[in-house]
Amino acid sequence: MNDNEEKTDKTVGRNKVADNRRRPTVIQRLVVNICRFLVALTFIFSGYVKAIDPLGLQYKLQDYLTALNLSGLLPDIVTLSAAIALAALEFCLGVFLLLAIQRRATTRVAFVFMVFMTIVTLWLWIANPISDCGCFGDAVHLTNGQTLMKNIVLLVCSFILMLYPKMMVILVSRTNQWIAMHYSILFIVLSSIWSLYALPHFDFRPYHIGANIPEGMVIPEGAPQPEFRTTFILEKDGVRKSFTLDDYPDSTWTFIDSKTETVREGYVPPIHDFSITAMDTGDDITEEVINDTNYVFLLISPHLETASDDNFGEIDQLYEYAQDHHYAFYGLTASDEGGVALWREMTGAEYPFSNVDETTLKTMIRSNPGLILIKNGTVIRKWSHNRLPDIQRYKQPLHTSPLGQMPSTTVAEKIAAVLLWFALPLLILILADRMWAWTKWLKKKKRYQNIYKHHPRKKEET
Repeated sequence: MNDNEEKTDKTVGRNKVADNRRRPTVIQRLVVNICRFLVALTFIFSGYVKAIDPLGLQYKLQDYLTALNLSGLLPDIVTLSAAIALAALEFCLGVFLLLAIQRRATTRVAFVFMVFMTIVTLWLWIANPISDCGCFGDAVHLTNGQTLMKNIVLLVCSFILMLYPKMMVILVSRTNQWIAMHYSILFIVLSSIWSLYALPHFDFRPYHIGANIPEGMVIPEGAPQPEFRTTFILEKDGVRKSFTLDDYPDSTWTFIDSKTETVREGYVPPIHDFSITAMDTGDDITEEVINDTNYVFLLISPHLETASDDNFGEIDQLYEYAQDHHYAFYGLTASDEGGVALWREMTGAEYPFSNVDETTLKTMIRSNPGLILIKNGTVIRKWSHNRLPDIQRYKQPLHTSPLGQMPSTTVAEKIAAVLLWFALPLLILILADRMWAWTKWLKKKKRYQNIYKHHPRKKEET
């Protein structure tokens, strides 16, 4: 062996040792990919449940603006667009992490996203301006403390991913990643648009189809009761002191002020602000509505001034149908008499209106207006104003009509539909891509074998 060959062998040996030192261990790869799947699945779930309820996220963003004394600063179209964009960003980041698409850029954006969200939740935990951050929409409710802990864990995981993006196992090769990227963006944006047009594919709110309103208002026996502490500020001889009921002084002290604070939250039923007041009489008709043994139509509009009047003709036909079959029909709104008068002038509505809390109406249905059918206080059907039932096809009474029955589609079938439309195409893409990559690897291996066969010296040096 000559000197040049000896130097070459030494160089190759040193390079192999260096490569072995830089090569990540199995434990390192395992930790990185566990972090990857944890962040990815959380982002996908969180982004999806918010994307299918863009109005709910818009309401939450408006709550944040109110807490910052910025209420009314941005028009509704801006907050709604921001809600759709935020949910889509979170969902797509989750998919890109799951498939290891654009690993460096994706992990950096995910880390910046988590830094911002952790700062927001830290503020929520300290100042407590909002009791629920809305991180998982209405699907999962967390306290501000729980949300902060969750975000700290995700922040640490996203930091690890940003440091070691190359340890994430690629599921789709760079050549085909654009397909998964564009399909994910298209899917989640269209999901939000469809939810705005129709109604959310999944309804996690207490007024979902099948929910019984009276049962949702019941406080179970033995449920924890709220505890309050009242502090009294009294004055005597120019000196002010604070007292509680336990050490309240004699009558020589002069009362100045008092304040009551909650020491411990009690059980709050899922439905706790449902109250209907007839506008014409001022009577509370809540019990009359939820205990009606017949069908009852509820036309829901938080604000009639901004409600869509495109389908008022179909609403009037439904009201006439209800009258013909002796079904009660109520318009529920938070608008005042002026708003009701304006609506009647535009649509010719003759059905009676009642007042209900604005937040309750927004919770009941994500449509303005929207229609709910109940019986014995149980929600039977819900319709967006864009997809009202064609009453001309169902002239028979509701108890003999499909409209009077709960939809037969189960939650499992809805989940299967989402998997069919989104997960299955991506799975097919992954399998096709891996087959293509494997075939490419086999061809490359065969080519090198042919080279080594005709050049044995090269094989030996390598």
